[in-house]
Amino acid sequence: MTKWPFFVKLFIRRGEERIMGFKRDYYEILGVPRNASQKEIKRAFRRLARKYHPDVNPSADAEEHFKEISEAYEVLSDPEKRATYDRFGHAEVERRWGDFMGFGFPSFDEIFEELFGFGVRPERARRVPRRGADLGYDLTISFEEAVFGCEKEIEVPRYEECPSCRGTGAEVGTTPIRCPQCNGTGEVKRVKQSILGSFVSITTCPRCRGVGEVIVTPCSVCHGKKRVKVTRRISVEIPAGVYDGAQIRLSGEGEPGLWGGQPGNLFILLSVENHPFFRRQNNDIVLEISINVAQAALGDEVMVPTLDGYEKLFIPPGTQTGKVFRLKGKGVPYLHRRGRGDQIVVVQVVIPTKLSEEQKRLFKELSKTLGKEAIIREERSFFERMKDLFKL
Repeated sequence: MTKWPFFVKLFIRRGEERIMGFKRDYYEILGVPRNASQKEIKRAFRRLARKYHPDVNPSADAEEHFKEISEAYEVLSDPEKRATYDRFGHAEVERRWGDFMGFGFPSFDEIFEELFGFGVRPERARRVPRRGADLGYDLTISFEEAVFGCEKEIEVPRYEECPSCRGTGAEVGTTPIRCPQCNGTGEVKRVKQSILGSFVSITTCPRCRGVGEVIVTPCSVCHGKKRVKVTRRISVEIPAGVYDGAQIRLSGEGEPGLWGGQPGNLFILLSVENHPFFRRQNNDIVLEISINVAQAALGDEVMVPTLDGYEKLFIPPGTQTGKVFRLKGKGVPYLHRRGRGDQIVVVQVVIPTKLSEEQKRLFKELSKTLGKEAIIREERSFFERMKDLFKL
């Protein structure tokens, strides 16, 4: 069997195989920071390629490592793909550009013709099972839906096998025929003359693209593309306790695979709307309330809103602005275990700006008993007050 140069075999493998399931971070794979320059990315790729290429590395997992490195380089070396990946991740890159088939380099024949003046024998397109593309969907939910969970129905556009031709691309009652240009081999030969003699260039058939057959009468539904775009209604279960930016994977709800391959997955990216007065801190809910000076000085019992309705809160006498109270178990449910966080209530004492004559008289009487000396207190930032909050 002919021993092809390593980059030829690499292109062939990338056309036949695909890494399944979740993928590692591309920057982590190449061992570069997220702000790495193109020179640093290329340097890292070359170093790792020499280390893990199967032709020089006999270990069992070398080939998988090499494919992983190659895919990472294909994305990070392209400014547009890299920007998409940095913002949306693997799923969106695959949705836009599909499977990765060779780093954006020229074809085998272009490489060899440029370097040596002759081509190499291409691998004929094979109908091996190929996994379908993953899809992404942005879903916005309310604050309460994120806290307690819900069920949403979404409409997802995707490509599926044409129901009319059943994926052949040919009109009903007809079938594809053997390609007359390559006689069904999927490749064509050309003879070139050079100072070194005659060289035979074998390239993929441009008419059938290596498949070996052509469609004479295209399907009237898919127009020979073998797939049609449809919109599917899919029910999504949102678990209680999800957060803004969380991702839900629906296995098998992506685009169907080719030639018996597994379907891709659907990734739901969640965006949670803000609440009018609740703020989320991990699994705790933070709420600020205002009380008047009489309530702060004498104490009171007030009703405060929670995610489950109103709750009584006792304000002890002498309560100061910034005082923090904790309502146990009134926060957000934990996502992967039982229980809930707490509700944090931060009290703000409101000083009245408009007083009636009677109120002014009463405050003047009160002021006579309180003295007039100014008390100097150390200023504490909001961040410091929040640190005390979580010590409760």
